[in-house]
Amino acid sequence: MSNSLIKVGIIGQGRSGRNIHGLGLARLQDKYTITAVADGMEDRRNRAVEEFSCNAYSTWEEMVQSEQLDLVVNASPSDLHFPITLDLLNRGINVLCEKPLAKTPEEVDQLIAASEKSGATLAVFQQSRYMPAFVKMRELIASGVLGRIVQVDFTSNGFARRWDWQTLQSNNGGNLMNTGPHPVDQALQLFGTDIMPQVTCIMDRANTFGDAEDYVKIILRGQGRPTIDLEISSCSAFPRAQFTIQGTNGGLTGNTQKLTWKYFKSDEAPEQVLTKTPLMDANGSPAYCSEKLTWYEDSWELTVPEGGSAFETMTSTLYTNLYSTLTEGAESEITPQQVRQQMAVMEECRRQNPQIYSA
Repeated sequence: MSNSLIKVGIIGQGRSGRNIHGLGLARLQDKYTITAVADGMEDRRNRAVEEFSCNAYSTWEEMVQSEQLDLVVNASPSDLHFPITLDLLNRGINVLCEKPLAKTPEEVDQLIAASEKSGATLAVFQQSRYMPAFVKMRELIASGVLGRIVQVDFTSNGFARRWDWQTLQSNNGGNLMNTGPHPVDQALQLFGTDIMPQVTCIMDRANTFGDAEDYVKIILRGQGRPTIDLEISSCSAFPRAQFTIQGTNGGLTGNTQKLTWKYFKSDEAPEQVLTKTPLMDANGSPAYCSEKLTWYEDSWELTVPEGGSAFETMTSTLYTNLYSTLTEGAESEITPQQVRQQMAVMEECRRQNPQIYSA
């Protein structure tokens, strides 16, 4: 595909299809043009025609048969992501699919195979990879100032009762599939995508009106890897810090708006050696290990263009990278293989919680 405007069709005009993808693509008119949308609700179709000056269809099948599209954005309900994306790939159509891409690693395998067979691009909307706070965290970890990273906490907590379709297992609902793709993707980037972590998971139904979980606690472990503590709860009236890092030379705490970290420099620390005999102070009294470290503190705060938001930045970054992939053959930064690992973690979480997810 040559460098030109990419003609896009969007499946769905709900909170994702319209509010995220439609409005997001409208901000990138130098790269994309919304040619068509598909939605079963007439009022949504009419709104899309007015807002995006595009064609509108009641079904996605009619849309792809009637239009010459370079990319289809699959923002259908979660349980339809896999079958619709598979059908599109088999037709040779490039797809950007909303999260969750699928439910199981086996379904992801089918999508990868279909993409490779047809030559169509399979992209996944994991835009939180570009969250400014997460990007800053990765930069800080890579700098080494915190030392070896021992543990990273990801917390997506709040108190909420929910009763919509996304609380149902049959719709691939629940906190793990609804919210989980974002922090799990971030966690695996820090843990490492080259091996499968050891997974420990506890899930519960607390304030949900559906049959899927709304409390999730996941521990990811591996030899020589940081321990990941990931929590997604809808029954937390006093939410904790969204991000916490423990390292051998310091740590970090914060959220999407502000991060604070502190550390000491090893070459400035007092030299210590292991002592097996009882410690004594200057007066000969029993003592405890005590030393004076020079701590350095720093912070980061979110800045966005006037009138913009971090979410818009994340969306634009993902779509800009996808544009390079489609027009120049650039390597995708977010690959289906990485998402497969995410699905494998989630499948193990369900396996460990048969009280919620029975076979």
